[in-house]
This record gives sequence, structure tokens and C-alpha cells, in this order.
Amino acid sequence: MKVEQINTITRVSALGLVTVALFACVGKPPESSMSEVSGLAPSSWSATKQAKAGVDGNWVARFGDSSLNALVKEALSQNQDMKIAAERVVRAAEAARISDATSRPQVGLSANGTRRKTIFVGFPFGGSQLSNTYGVEMKVDWEPELWGMARAGKSAALAEWQAGGQDYRAARASLAGQVSKAWFALAEANEQVTLAKQALEIRKKTEVAVQERFERSLREEGGSASQLRLAQTDVASAKADLSAKQGDLENARRQLELLVGRYPAGKLSGRARLPRVMSSPPAGLPSELLLRRPDIIAAERRYSSTVKRIKEAKLSIFPSFKITGTAGTTTDSLGQILNSDFGVWSLGGNIAQPLLTGGRVKSEIRVRKSNQREAMATLHKTVLNAFGEVEQSLATERWLQRREAEMREALTLAKDAAKASEDDFRDGNGDVLTLFNAQTRRIQIESQYASLRRLRLTNRVDLHLALGGGFTVSN
Repeated sequence: MKVEQINTITRVSALGLVTVALFACVGKPPESSMSEVSGLAPSSWSATKQAKAGVDGNWVARFGDSSLNALVKEALSQNQDMKIAAERVVRAAEAARISDATSRPQVGLSANGTRRKTIFVGFPFGGSQLSNTYGVEMKVDWEPELWGMARAGKSAALAEWQAGGQDYRAARASLAGQVSKAWFALAEANEQVTLAKQALEIRKKTEVAVQERFERSLREEGGSASQLRLAQTDVASAKADLSAKQGDLENARRQLELLVGRYPAGKLSGRARLPRVMSSPPAGLPSELLLRRPDIIAAERRYSSTVKRIKEAKLSIFPSFKITGTAGTTTDSLGQILNSDFGVWSLGGNIAQPLLTGGRVKSEIRVRKSNQREAMATLHKTVLNAFGEVEQSLATERWLQRREAEMREALTLAKDAAKASEDDFRDGNGDVLTLFNAQTRRIQIESQYASLRRLRLTNRVDLHLALGGGFTVSN
């Protein structure tokens, strides 16, 4: 390689090193503005006096169901809403990079070649001439950051990217909660089908007993055609109820299949069972929620972003400076394109000061201040809703726990009453209406008890989500 070529490459490389050095300046996200809403947090929860710090970060696995863990993992990787949320985070990250790139030096390298033919008409200059032009050029454009407008824009973009990350985190937790609830709904549907089958068997046995009395014409013992029709009606109703419960079970399977990203064929394998409700998780202090809930953090990041956007708009009225530099060669011989003897360079700069913008800058500032007020209102609303969700879940937990204990006692009594009425009827001491009522009450309470257990599990999921804790799933 010729010395002239080496010199040219050296100059271009030096220009590139300067550019890399200028690229080293990076933006920072804005400071937290959570103090703006910290006054909304009470000193303790009104629904509970518990103030133990921390949250249960292992709540999905705590239900003790390996099938549920596997479904949550599958949903996180296959659910289409999760894929959409992930792409939004990617776009926010790229938007932050674009915002950062626009304030950095822009470098371009170009090469050109031209062959021109000129025709001369008339004597004595008639004829033609061919000419060649070749060149290579490296160009750098840079607008120095003097007032901080670009830094404000980059900071706002970084805050918006952070908000997107918190949205994704919230979406993951929400999906885990939805899958858990759908699994519990499937478990209840399984139990309801089992109970409906048991109820049908009970109704059939009662029908046989009543029919035997009717056939023996023991009217004095309660046997009659009307009672037989009632027993047959109960059997038919039990069959219809079983069909309805089986339909609910199939719908529950399809709903869960959609959540985990499968085709809704209604053929989800595995037999879900309602797990035992674990002990209540620690609620922590209300103030801790501000630093833990992803939706609150996302709203705070968006508010902080609007603060930087206002600063960015205000600084746009200051003058801007731009520096342009080029280095390269131009020659009529392709073989001399890297020869420094044919080198050319230029360095220039300009300054621009906006004077009359037709009110555009002031209007833009007013728009961004309006965005800030809206973001603050959204932050306040998000915080209050979060506190409300925790309080509601804590209160619901207490009342559901009491209802479950009372329903469990009622179920025990209903079973005893049904058995006693069956024994009395079999011994000829009881009437058939008492038997029908006792059996119906037992069947209804068993079904209600299964639904109540599922409601407690669903509310427990809501409580974990409201407290803003993370989650883990075991293999």
C-alpha cells in the first residue's frame, strides 16, 4: 500500500475515533417523582392490623400444583398477549436509542464515480471530450449539546422505556393470575361434575324407593302417584344439571387452553383439583406498595417523562449550533482515489435562532403541561386504585374465610339431615317431601361450598396481585 493511501486512511480513522469519543455521552432517566403521591399512603391498612414486611414472591408454586406451574410457564412463553407486550417494550427501547442517536454525531462514508462526454459543435471546435471523476468522502454532522434539550428528550425516552418494562412485568403477573384463576375454575368444574353425578345417583335411589312404595300401594306410608312424579322430576332435573355442569367443564378447558396459547379444543389433559387455601401472605405497609406495584411505578415513570418533555419544549427557543466536517479525495483516476495528494476537506458551522414561530413553541409547551397534569392525575388514580384493591382483597379474605367455616358447618348438618331422612323413609317413619327437601338442601350446599372454596382461591390470587409481589414457578 502506498504512503499516500496510508495517510488518507489514517486521517479517516482519526475522524472515526473522534466520533466514537463523542458517542460516549449517554443520557440518564429522570429521578423518581414518587414523593408527589407518597402522602396518599396511610400508616396502616384499614382491613387488617397486620404490618409484617415483605410479600410472598413464590405464590404460584405455593399452591402446590405441578400442573398449574407448568401451565403458567407455558402461558408466559406462548400467550399472544405476552408476545404483544414484549414487542411494545422492544419498541420503547428502540425509541430511546433513536432519541439518543439524533443528538450524536452522524457519520457517513460515500464513494462516487462519474464519466462524462462533452460534444463540441461547429468549426474549429467540433468533436467530443471524455472526462472521469472519482472520489471518496467521509462526512460528520454534529449539533453540540449546549442547553440540555437533547438530554431532556433522551431522559424522557428512557423513562418511557422503563414504564414499558413495568407494563410488561405487570402483564406477566396478570397472566399468571389469570391462568391460576382459570385452573381453579376448571378444578371447581371438575368437582361440580362429580357432585352432579352423585346427586343423580341419590335421586335415582330415591325414585326406586318411592316407586317400590307406590307399587305396594302403601298410601298410608306415603306412597302415591304424585310423590313418584316428584321423584322422577328430580331425576330428570339432576340429569339436566349434570349436562350443564359438563358443559361448564368443557368451556373451562377451552378458556384455559386459550390463555396458555393452545387451540381451544376442550381437551386439556390433567384433572384439576381445588387446593387447600394457604395462610394469608404478609401485607406489608401501604407505603411499600408505591415501590413495588409495577402499574404504580409505570405511572410514575410516565409522569417523570412529561416533566422532561416540558423542559425539552422550553429549551427549543434557544439557538442551535451545527458543525459539519468532510474529508476525502477527488481525482480523475480510479487508481488514485486513496492518494492523499488529491485530498480535499472542509469544516463548517452554522447557528440558528428561532424568532417568529407563530406561537408554535408556546402552544407546544402548553400541550406538554397538559400532558403532565393528565399524567399526575393518572398516577393519583393508579395509587388509589391499588390501595383500594388491597383493602378490598383483605376484607374479602376475612369474610370469605368466615363464610367458608359457616358453610362447612352447614354442609355437615345437611349431610346428617339427609342421612336421617333417608333412614326414616326407609324405615317407614318419614314422609317423602322431607326426604326430597333434605336431599335437595344437601346437594345445593355441597355445590355452594365448592364454589366458595374456588372464590377464596381466586381472591387469594387477587390479593397477591394487589400487593404487587413477584412470582416464581418451579419445574
